[in-house]
Amino acid sequence: MSSLALVLRLLDNNESNQQTRNLSTQDKRNFRNVQVDAIGVGIANAASPFLPVFLTYLDASTFQVGLLSSMPAITGLLLAIPLGRFLQRQENVVKWFSIARLLVITSYAITGVVSFFIPRDILVNSILLIWAVATIPQTLVSITFSVVMNAVAGPDRRFELMSRRWSTMGLTTTLAVLGFGQMLDRVLFPLNYQLMFIGLSIGGLISYYYSSHIVLPPKMPAPLVFKRGLAAQIKEMKELVWSEKPFMNFMLKRLLVMSGIQLSAPLIPIYLVRVVHASDSWISIITMSQTAILIIGYFFWTRFSRKRGSLSVLIWTTLGISIYPLLLSFTKVPWQIAVFAGFAGIFQAGLDLVFFDELMKTVPVEYSALFVSVAQMMQYMAAIFAPMIGTLLADVISIQAGLIGAALLRFVGFLAFFSGKLRFVSRLRPPAA
Repeated sequence: MSSLALVLRLLDNNESNQQTRNLSTQDKRNFRNVQVDAIGVGIANAASPFLPVFLTYLDASTFQVGLLSSMPAITGLLLAIPLGRFLQRQENVVKWFSIARLLVITSYAITGVVSFFIPRDILVNSILLIWAVATIPQTLVSITFSVVMNAVAGPDRRFELMSRRWSTMGLTTTLAVLGFGQMLDRVLFPLNYQLMFIGLSIGGLISYYYSSHIVLPPKMPAPLVFKRGLAAQIKEMKELVWSEKPFMNFMLKRLLVMSGIQLSAPLIPIYLVRVVHASDSWISIITMSQTAILIIGYFFWTRFSRKRGSLSVLIWTTLGISIYPLLLSFTKVPWQIAVFAGFAGIFQAGLDLVFFDELMKTVPVEYSALFVSVAQMMQYMAAIFAPMIGTLLADVISIQAGLIGAALLRFVGFLAFFSGKLRFVSRLRPPAA
């Protein structure tokens, strides 16, 4: 508790800086609650990279590990639009955000508890069932997160708010991974993983308390006609979304990059365990190097965006993130992988910031929940098929081939954004004399 108190004091002191000096008292409280919520989420997030590793140690097939990545996407694809329509009619989105987050993090505790009692031969499928159910609140979180954070930050403070939030989260996750990662090698399997999942789920309580205390002005539902027939509602939403050309243009390009990221998601832990034969300590070090460098990356890209603009951030980060799986596929040395993971973390930080900022730039404020749900649905489409394609490549050719395929797909996304920048710059040039 003393460590949490120290973090709270640091956050309070930080709120006197230039970024928050002119905020109202409630806005400052919201900023503070967002940061402390990040501590709770950061604690719980330390368990995330170890969940597919746990399944791998339980002799899960490549397909089953891939399901862990694709299940949230399947649920999201089916429920994103209905949940977006539901949230669009809610005056208090914060309530749904905090409760849904708590339910997702509680799934780690349930995973740890049930693994004490369920026989080994059905344990993998039982854990997959737990996380299949958790995909429903996961979908709620994915929609409400962008809506809530955008409302807290406003149009001018998105980079600053998210940089501070994700830096806080990254530092917390790094420390938690470091501590529990060392514990994994000192306690017998599976007790080590069981204790880790249960212990880290305490972050859910911290997250729920502070996120539920975010206070936003009540909003009036946007003027969609929800009482008409379902077909008419779908047509109305389709026309509304397609009329926003900047939104659709950005989403199609982002889809390419996210597909490349999702394609490699189930392959990296499998590669570390089956090809590199990395120990739990090395896996934690690799994870820590990527999350630790995020802290530096968030501040770097925030400063970079002020000098060069968000479009430059978008180009450099999509290029940088495309190189990581390619580098990974050419080495089996753990320390080199840790270096490459740190390299990727720098660009991932900028990608997190700029994707959130650019998305919210293209979303009509009055339809935030609806448009974010459409954005999530498109992302879920990538998350359904890309991991399956990745695991198929791993089974048919090799895991390295899957990683190279992920790098190529990310690079195509970079080219799409880069071509868009060239057209933007050409429009700014004065006509020839």
